[in-house]
Amino acid sequence: MDRTKQLFLSLLQSFQMQAMMQMGKLKNPMTDKIERDLDAAQISIDILESLKVKTEGNLDQDEIQFIESILSELKLNFVAEQGKDNQSTNGNSNVGNEDSDSDDNES
Repeated sequence: MDRTKQLFLSLLQSFQMQAMMQMGKLKNPMTDKIERDLDAAQISIDILESLKVKTEGNLDQDEIQFIESILSELKLNFVAEQGKDNQSTNGNSNVGNEDSDSDDNES
């Protein structure tokens, strides 16, 4: 694999990891915490979409498959995270909250 291809795939992976952290799917290595910012995740996904559009016709089959795979994974995870927010706003605020049964036991 040539260096340009390696760098391009690394760029795509960095946006993928950033979006996964922004969706709360991965721990932020700088803060060592799970953080969630769906607006920022949407921007990261949009940037990857823009890269796909702007590089159309210039990618080999492996690169096309790689970026499409990343985008599919991120979009599915994004929709799932949005669904969690929708459940919370519909009165199910304890969905996904591991400590929902121990509200009285908080220290």
